[in-house]
Amino acid sequence: MSQSNGNSAGGMPIQPAAKAAAATPKVNAEDVEMGSMQQGNGNTPQLEPQIMQLARVGDIPAMEKLFEQKDFDATFTDDEGITPLHWAAINNQYGMVKFLLEKGADINKKGGESVATPLQWAAQRSNYYTVNLLLQHGADPLITDSQGYNTLHISTFGGNILLITLLLHQGIPVDVADSFGHTALMWAAYKGFPLCVDLFLRWGASVHAKDEQGFTALHWALVKGSPPCILKIIEYGADRFAKTDTGKTPAITAQDLNTVNAWHRALKECGYTEDAHAAIPWWPGASYFLQDKRSFMNRFLFVLPTAMLWTELLVLSYLPVILSIPIAVAVGFGYQWVTNQVIEFGPPDMRHLHKTPWLAGIFAASLFLVGTSWLWSVLPSTFSDHFFLNVIFAGFFGMTVYFYALCMVFDPGYVPKLNGIAEQKAVIDELLSLWKFDEANFCVSCMIRTPLRSKHCKKCQRCVAKHDHHCPWVNNCVGVNNHRHFFLYLVCLTFGILSFDWLLYSYFSTLTSSASDKCTFFSESVCKVLNADPYLVLLGIWATLQLTWVGMLLFVQFVQVARAMTTYENMYGISDGASASQTQGFTSTGAPLDPNHPDAGAPPSATDDPLGARPHGAPGHRHKQGFLKQWGRILGVDTFIETATGRGAATAGAGKNKRKNKKNPYSKGYMQNCKDFWCDPAPMFGRRDNGEAMIGGRKINWTDVYESPALMDSGIAALSGRRRGGYESVAGDDRV
Repeated sequence: MSQSNGNSAGGMPIQPAAKAAAATPKVNAEDVEMGSMQQGNGNTPQLEPQIMQLARVGDIPAMEKLFEQKDFDATFTDDEGITPLHWAAINNQYGMVKFLLEKGADINKKGGESVATPLQWAAQRSNYYTVNLLLQHGADPLITDSQGYNTLHISTFGGNILLITLLLHQGIPVDVADSFGHTALMWAAYKGFPLCVDLFLRWGASVHAKDEQGFTALHWALVKGSPPCILKIIEYGADRFAKTDTGKTPAITAQDLNTVNAWHRALKECGYTEDAHAAIPWWPGASYFLQDKRSFMNRFLFVLPTAMLWTELLVLSYLPVILSIPIAVAVGFGYQWVTNQVIEFGPPDMRHLHKTPWLAGIFAASLFLVGTSWLWSVLPSTFSDHFFLNVIFAGFFGMTVYFYALCMVFDPGYVPKLNGIAEQKAVIDELLSLWKFDEANFCVSCMIRTPLRSKHCKKCQRCVAKHDHHCPWVNNCVGVNNHRHFFLYLVCLTFGILSFDWLLYSYFSTLTSSASDKCTFFSESVCKVLNADPYLVLLGIWATLQLTWVGMLLFVQFVQVARAMTTYENMYGISDGASASQTQGFTSTGAPLDPNHPDAGAPPSATDDPLGARPHGAPGHRHKQGFLKQWGRILGVDTFIETATGRGAATAGAGKNKRKNKKNPYSKGYMQNCKDFWCDPAPMFGRRDNGEAMIGGRKINWTDVYESPALMDSGIAALSGRRRGGYESVAGDDRV
């Protein structure tokens, strides 16, 4: 296999790098690369017939006149077997392709150095609208070029996840091999495309298939050294000791190609030692843990913070300062060590604390300790003098616990999945017909059309309707179903903390009269409070500290509800249903493929270069978050700053995201927005129907709204969106 060069036309493979030479099968760069396609950049040789140039630029009227002169027709072929349909296909000239097919062009004609079909030329550039048009007119995706590559292999070279999804739904066998025995999964692993690897594996690609030299997909992933690809292949049960025909295991391959670090990292993430054997926990209860790792970790890491917080408070309360601080630090590190021991053997998606119920357990522990302390200490001392205050605290405490539990256990508003391949294909066909088959309108992970305001949550692994944010403190997403419960949880928590502090003030006012005023560092009045009940002093301080992040979150939520926005929209911009990924919606000259596009017919700009844009599904550049920035995000500091300073998406952005400059199409005015949120007829204390909410005083279901708000207001969408009709979603999926 060859490595990809971003400067080659369409991202086709070129000569492999030196590090891959030791594990590269007999494939030459000249063989893999479609040499004749390199000319598909608009630079036309002067001696080439005019028909080819017209096909390149998509000039249909001129082509019609040419055909009328009887000098050429749609079946014209040059000396290399290339037809006008080839050039129209590679340049994404959708209208020209359709015209040539209607005029009798040979759809499966092979041409060029690689002896490839127009379908393969279009797939090389990831022109999936043109690919779909050719498929609809009978193009054969299983035809191979001179090197044995079919359309699926060629599409994998570029890593376009949407094009691969389109082809797989045409019934192409996922494990079909090229002339050297390489499957599409092997190519994706070698090229280092984790999204493609994940798609092929979910589609049922075999991790045990071998090429003609005995290399598996795991071997090829180690050639590139992409940790996500290696991890995913191991997670799907790849043979970690598989040998090639020359006896090389994955470990030896990693050593030969200097990718040992990525190999060991992936092994550790999947629960294996560096020698690829299963890591067996040594601690008591390991056998129970191995039976169901995920269930054990969810329960253990949710309960453990209660013991940790209680121990820390006791140590700091009743030991001398000179001993309490170092012992408390030691206890903290001890619990951290225990936690790390459990996480080390957990599932790959639970290898970090913020991806486990740990933070939710800390808050639950705080609630539990405050509740028990109030019940056994504060209530008996303040009941007679502050009866109503105790009743108020009990009410807010109970509602906090209730709404907190609802936020954790309720479905946040998952968008229903489709029932199998046929329904998925129907959705893809509909999106293609609407010119909306892109990341903004289709989720490859869930294989569904994504409704407006929805977002795929990587932690929940589902698309959430009217997604607000994923909250680690409740270990769940906040979406349309539980957003109001989450808001009420914050409100009750705030008033609960304030009433608890008021009770503590009364409690210590009575208790300090008989307490000692002797201590080491503080004044007599402070010493009396500390000596009266040091445990409750620290617990009260800890509870009051929660007002910082709760206050910021409440402020943000109040502003966003009034503006009819979600946290995600506030931070990253608002989508009104227009396609946010249009590189496939244009020809190579910058003209829109969709004849109804508002810019259709406009002359191309000098800056229009959709062919040079980032491929669909290719990850953008992401900066690694530092410790402080990560905790700032967890505590909601970044969102608070954006909202408080007016730099959120509701105002004119800094130009980083053009969507930030758009007017909010969902806002109906502050009063109506708040009324829609708070006066929603859905149960305040129970489960609501999935996705249902209010907008402008009318019901709407955010799990199946796809049209723009402008159409909704005009009545075209009738406030219920375009529904799926014949492919109404139900749970389950028979393949992916």
